[in-house]
Amino acid sequence: MAHPQIAAFARLANGNAKPTRSIAGQNSAITRTIHDMAYNPITDEIVIPQFYAQAIMTYRGGANGDEKPIRIIMGPDTQMTTPARLALDPIHKEVFIPLEDTILVFPSDAEGNVKPIRTIKGPDTMLGATALTVDPVNNLLIASGQRPRKGDERAVESGRNGHILIFNRTDNGNVKPKAQIFGPKSKILLTALITVYPPTKMILAGMPSREKSSPNNWVGVWSETDNGDVPPRWMIGGPNQMLRQVRGITVVPKTKEVIVSDKYVNAVMTYHFPEIF
Repeated sequence: MAHPQIAAFARLANGNAKPTRSIAGQNSAITRTIHDMAYNPITDEIVIPQFYAQAIMTYRGGANGDEKPIRIIMGPDTQMTTPARLALDPIHKEVFIPLEDTILVFPSDAEGNVKPIRTIKGPDTMLGATALTVDPVNNLLIASGQRPRKGDERAVESGRNGHILIFNRTDNGNVKPKAQIFGPKSKILLTALITVYPPTKMILAGMPSREKSSPNNWVGVWSETDNGDVPPRWMIGGPNQMLRQVRGITVVPKTKEVIVSDKYVNAVMTYHFPEIF
């Protein structure tokens, strides 16, 4: 097995391209299972969650080789248990961690065994959060995952028990979401990867089915103003789209592109998608 690493490629890389830099080695403290990462363009830093170490690690944006993280959030006071994903708000200097029925919020420059500055948790939140994103412009926090409630006829009938929850960015405690997108028309699966494009208030969610060649692997687009059983406004998917298990999504406004990574195809695919910009 290759040593776990973070690799950086030129934006126009294509085919069997070599990375321009990679972070790997004992000093990097990177362990197996890196499920997510974020880049802070203001401070030029790379932030990753470490699942087994129960930590959030920050590296220089230009880090290369066996380089130590410049900060680590880790310890019992953090309340973190196997963090797999995160969302970074570089404007308000915060990092958000989804832990199923809980969302933890830390200062992005925090270090060591620190307590979260906010915690969203409780029955009113309806949380089953496996992924999230933050919209610092419209002050929203958007989470996706599995609905925790039983007896949901719309989800049971469709076989799709996933949802997207929209909160205020500064929510804390046992708070109700501002809106919830779910149901058979939404086609949202149990797990959805998620990102947002604030200028047009577009939400992009990937549906990573565990089936390698399932037609349920796709990326859907909703608005932050949507609520209820709302179908996606646009979709990337289908037999000709090469999507087998979506694992990451990002947008490139300058070129009006959406970039999707896929586990089973072992590729990063770029789509021209001007409709969302």
